[in-house]
Amino acid sequence: MIIGVGALTALGPTAADLWTGARDGRVAIGPVHGIPNAELGGQVRNLTERSDRALDLAMVAADEAMAALPTGVSRERVGFVLGTCNAGLLSARTWLQSRVDGEEPDLRLAELVTPQGLAESVAARFGLGGPVLSVSTACASGANAIGLAAELVRSGRVDAMLAGGTDALSDVVFAGFAALESLSPAPAAPYSATRSGLSLGEGAAMVVLLSDELAQGLPVLAEVAGYGLSADGHHPTAPREDGSGAAEAMRAAMRHAGVKPEEVGYVNGHGTGTLKNDSAETRAIRLALGAAADQVLVSSTKSVIGHLLGAAGAAEAVVTAHAVAQGIAPPTAGYTAPDPGCDLDYVPGNAKTFRADAALSNNFGFGGANASLVLTRADRPHGPPPPEPDRVVITGVGLLEADESGYVEVDVDAVLSRRDRRRIDRLGLLSVAAASMALTDAGLRAGCRDAERVGVLFGTGHGPVDAMRQFVTPLLTESAASPGLFPNTVYNQTAGHIAARLGLRGPTSTLSVGHATDAAVLAYATDLLATGHADTILTVVADTLNDDVELAYAGLLGIKPVEGGLAFVLERRRAAVDRGADILGEVRGTGSAFGHRHGMERAMRAALADADLEPAAIGSLWLAATGISPLDRAELRAVRRVFDRPPPTHQALGMAHALRGGGVAMINSSTFGGTHLSVILEANR
Repeated sequence: MIIGVGALTALGPTAADLWTGARDGRVAIGPVHGIPNAELGGQVRNLTERSDRALDLAMVAADEAMAALPTGVSRERVGFVLGTCNAGLLSARTWLQSRVDGEEPDLRLAELVTPQGLAESVAARFGLGGPVLSVSTACASGANAIGLAAELVRSGRVDAMLAGGTDALSDVVFAGFAALESLSPAPAAPYSATRSGLSLGEGAAMVVLLSDELAQGLPVLAEVAGYGLSADGHHPTAPREDGSGAAEAMRAAMRHAGVKPEEVGYVNGHGTGTLKNDSAETRAIRLALGAAADQVLVSSTKSVIGHLLGAAGAAEAVVTAHAVAQGIAPPTAGYTAPDPGCDLDYVPGNAKTFRADAALSNNFGFGGANASLVLTRADRPHGPPPPEPDRVVITGVGLLEADESGYVEVDVDAVLSRRDRRRIDRLGLLSVAAASMALTDAGLRAGCRDAERVGVLFGTGHGPVDAMRQFVTPLLTESAASPGLFPNTVYNQTAGHIAARLGLRGPTSTLSVGHATDAAVLAYATDLLATGHADTILTVVADTLNDDVELAYAGLLGIKPVEGGLAFVLERRRAAVDRGADILGEVRGTGSAFGHRHGMERAMRAALADADLEPAAIGSLWLAATGISPLDRAELRAVRRVFDRPPPTHQALGMAHALRGGGVAMINSSTFGGTHLSVILEANR
């Protein structure tokens, strides 16, 4: 249940400003100040900047939303999921500018570059102790974050979640979209025949989700009844023209919400204002809703605040929640003439009323990532149907390990054609290689009908560092932006490469949770499978090195990182048995917590509870062993509190080694910022 909302956009500093501005069609897209080569956008005014701008935006929205959390709810049972496309891009830009100028960069900037650095800063401010995760699925990030958070609440893992998105404008983003020739010279006019591109915006939006039990008697805005994810597996930036990928995300969201197409009265569309996106989304809505599409109202919030990238889904969820609660569909500002390829009711002119219990909010991103939310009235007579749970097993493994140099050697010719190599960076190369190994190990063939239904969950700790440097550095010397490099600067583009190369079109998401990314991705995939979002999911986690990464690790932590890639094929047990798969092991349980003091202990206890196991059942323990003495000592103290007699322990070698070791193994992972995850695997051999 949504009990609190917060937003900071070009329409104003509150969620009320966002809703009333969208409802009234008040366009806040105008001249941009203080950003080189940026002319028009939805810029936030009068922000007090204390840190990275994306973090400052997030803090303001989170402050507003968290004011609604009842004081009786233990913060230890509250988590946070952040969605962001660019995270601390401005901090990364400052770092790279120092390198270009021949100066030593401020090492503290590295702590704010990644999505998890921002998420942990917000969680620490509010003293949260539940799962703290970062989603980076380009423009689908905010919606994905809210959907993930809603299911964590519904599962009972937490009592409440803060969730939303943030992204800031920068010359880097403007240069990238200008290179793609995607920017409109006037405020965006989504779905209109006169549309000529998108308008960029910035901001943050957050929601506070509370369990049904604790929300009793409290003012509830709306319910996040379900969400759906899908992969286009098609192109780095363009959607499938037939809308089939986006339609599957909408169908999945309605299925999990228990909502029929005719119950949907309003769709808050992705509606960017580009020719291909708007017409493909229109086809997708018709595919998903069928005959009911002729009655549904559709509008785009981007027409008033611009495209907030990773924060778009969160801001639009806030608008959609108000819309379904009040039965009012905001207009699409700037709509002037119908387009034969966009033949729905886009609410031109003024807002319209509707009578329905459900609404959809769509967000689609680079890399073919699609996310849809179903929001329903708080007084809807029936809630989402209970899932059909199933055990989750491992049927394939792909592992790439570094040699003594710290780098991974890969036979490029065995993985990609020369043509494919032109569009893919090193992070994508390692990931496609590991993914191919795991899929083959599981007995699945790339491109076959079975593979088409497989989902892709990708994870990376520090993201596309090579692509980012290669794209940004020329801009800092006033050179031209590369349209070929720009798509690879988003964290989830690697998931898109995997999906396109292997023919996978199931649910897709990308997480970035620092050194706990592998465990976070496995835990998320396990939950998606257990609740019926897919029968099979390929998880891939990879990180690459360059001298920026090595400088940050050496300067901040005094340690040397290495490259690597790990992929698993996870399946619902019933699906694996039905196809005669060789079952390598099972995911027995997962647990997550935040906080340096007792976070690791709570994560281990949560994993044991999830697995329904006593500590004595654990045959081996694989430590996080971060290499940072205070953190490692805290982990050992936590182990002694959980186990009367600790099992044989091993240093951090990862889940693949734990699986090979046999028996029941607990694997710990920790970030330097205080996020802890624990996973329990049981090997079949």
